[in-house]
Amino acid sequence: MTDASATAARRPGEQALADLGLKAPALDPADASPHSFPGGGRWRTEIPSCEGPEALAVVLKEASRLDVPIHRISQGSGIWMLTDAEITEMVESTGERDIELCLFTGPRGTWDIGGSTRTDSRGGGLRARGHDAVAGCVEDAVRATELGVKCLLVADEGVLWTLHRARAAGIIPADTTLKVSALIGPVNPAAYAVYENLGADSINVPSDLTLDHLTEIRRVSGAPMDMYIEAPDDLGGYVRMYEVAELIRRGAPLYLKFGLSKAPGIYPYGHHMRELTLATAKERVRRGRLALDLLARHGADGDMAPLGSRLPGDLQRFEISA
Repeated sequence: MTDASATAARRPGEQALADLGLKAPALDPADASPHSFPGGGRWRTEIPSCEGPEALAVVLKEASRLDVPIHRISQGSGIWMLTDAEITEMVESTGERDIELCLFTGPRGTWDIGGSTRTDSRGGGLRARGHDAVAGCVEDAVRATELGVKCLLVADEGVLWTLHRARAAGIIPADTTLKVSALIGPVNPAAYAVYENLGADSINVPSDLTLDHLTEIRRVSGAPMDMYIEAPDDLGGYVRMYEVAELIRRGAPLYLKFGLSKAPGIYPYGHHMRELTLATAKERVRRGRLALDLLARHGADGDMAPLGSRLPGDLQRFEISA
């Protein structure tokens, strides 16, 4: 969406409220992000929490039925929770449709013996605790990329920098993209710029950031941003569908993530959670259709990035010392 089309798009309830003397203030062009994806377009789509080949098949079938375009599909349980055959099947299924597949790397502090995240301070969180946890994440990254995965999801700054260095050294392919988890997402422009410089190609921000926060970030960084339009309950359960057009205007280049509130967590996934996982996978696609319909009704559905596009463009990086 260009700045001109953003200001021309109809805002929710605009004419009815104007008729009642409740017209909203005009949008400020200075608030709009000047950035876009390489190759064109200001927004892409993502279906998260796709926990294996069976859930992926449900997502792809429902996306075809509802005509929901998908740029990226991501998984949250971790590479270590999938067999080689399952990863290969997911790589092939997404590859046939030119969709980016993003899998989560290794051990996290919330799943091992570390208990600091359950203290009042909520210390530690999902970060990789100790050398062995970092090693597990690197092991996952090498294994997944050897099986054809091109996008890795990380929840630790040290793991991010290590994988960026591994990418530069040719240990993992140079075109591997690194995505920062919403579970450690930055909440200010300075932190966002640090993640970009550490090697992030796509950065999840918490879904409770204000529109002004997005504008502040875009004044210092053009790195692609991921944002739940509807967030899972453990990330706040926020539903921001009526803000989608403005989120794009302020936050582009932006991945619209179609999560699901009022649904139990499914990480780490196993077959004991099969029915819930398949049902929620299908509903996430429907939520995407609802958000896209809103954009269309408001005349703000233009400037979607071409399907099949995945690279982030030129980004700022810290220098890698010898």
